[in-house]
Amino acid sequence: MVLPHEPEFEQALHELETSLQPFLATNPQYQKALEIIQVPERVLQFRVTWEDDQGKPQVNRGFRVQYNSALGPYKGGLRLHPTVNLSILKFLGFEQTFKNALTGLSMGGGKGGSDFDPKGKSDNEIRRFCVAFMSELFRHIGQDTDVPAGDIGTGAREIGFLFGAYRRLKNEFTGMLTGKGINWGGSFIRPEATGYGLIYYVEHMIAHACPEYSLDRPSTLVAISGSGNVSQFTALKVIELGATVLSLSDSKGSLISEKGYTKEAIEKIAELKLKGGALEAIVDDLGVGYTYHAGKRPWTLLPQVHIALPGATQNEVSQEEAEALVKAGTRIVAEGSNMGCTEEAIAIFETSRRASRAGVWYAPGKASNCGGVAVSGLEMAQNSQRLAWSTQEVDAKLKSIMAECYQICYTAGSRWSGEKVAEGVAEGEALPSLLAGANVAGFIKVADAMKEQGDWW
Repeated sequence: MVLPHEPEFEQALHELETSLQPFLATNPQYQKALEIIQVPERVLQFRVTWEDDQGKPQVNRGFRVQYNSALGPYKGGLRLHPTVNLSILKFLGFEQTFKNALTGLSMGGGKGGSDFDPKGKSDNEIRRFCVAFMSELFRHIGQDTDVPAGDIGTGAREIGFLFGAYRRLKNEFTGMLTGKGINWGGSFIRPEATGYGLIYYVEHMIAHACPEYSLDRPSTLVAISGSGNVSQFTALKVIELGATVLSLSDSKGSLISEKGYTKEAIEKIAELKLKGGALEAIVDDLGVGYTYHAGKRPWTLLPQVHIALPGATQNEVSQEEAEALVKAGTRIVAEGSNMGCTEEAIAIFETSRRASRAGVWYAPGKASNCGGVAVSGLEMAQNSQRLAWSTQEVDAKLKSIMAECYQICYTAGSRWSGEKVAEGVAEGEALPSLLAGANVAGFIKVADAMKEQGDWW
């Protein structure tokens, strides 16, 4: 059967298949599960017609990929960005399935969105788009069926408009979206969850591989890409702990601070991004010590980096940039974005890890950034009980989930990496592949649930 070319999805599938080879060699019966699990349960595509401020009709494509519901209702964000297409949403839904499995919560995998671009649109135009989008999507979602959330382009404002449209269409107030306002069913820590969770995961990696680069030391240098929600709260948590944040970026360039970002600088950038502004517009407001580099990502701009945290979008670290990070002395790369590194970049990191315990230890987004969807799951639990947990309760649960996710990946990676210890590395000293660990552990959990429910045999 000839299938359409879907590069992002094919990349995600190839990564999983490669990681699974040692496991499948020992458990060949799971090959059938792999064939079935890669096909989404349902793909929805629809027209979204909305009215602009001039009264003219505009049209966009809407999507929802309901990938897998073996572990619970479909769960995954809605991305609003002009690059959105079926390949990107299939890759995101596929990754989301295994990411959600690693949280230990009852959530399946899905993803959706539209090629609508919120940038440059008025609040009224965004509201009219959201109402039009939900007027079709509402037929296919619900608190026990499919629970969408925010993503790139879909923040608190958009979630509010979408929730309001659903409430009016269905005449019911239910937890069918996460990322809601704190006064109407939202959860404390949800906006911060992906960034905070990423740091909680990285702290376990540091403790095991390079405690000399603990995040409570100003001498620990941290490079972050992106400047949206995930990157902002990643940076704020690093600053709170005491390490030095060297960089943020957006689609137009990178903003480097060799002396380190301050909390006040991050807050100014957050205000700028809320208005749709670019980093180049704020350089003068931040004062001395910030340098803007147009058209460049941060990875090749820094002579020394200890921890690198891609937080912008997919494939944002190339082979050349990975080599630059290795040369800069990077010890840990953990993705805040989904599939933030290209296959070639991952190969560089994994080769570095195998060669030396002082090499780069890489964590894939499906593990390291699962804190966001984990707190979405906790929001669902709070909605079901009609109560709200405190900030401290949610943060403690998030830390516990990230610790368990790390341990699952470490254990599965130790068992199923299928690697020989490199020459010069003592037995037991080699760091396991967290990439293999995340992929194998997530796959086994979903595949076993599918088999017990009769989806393969």
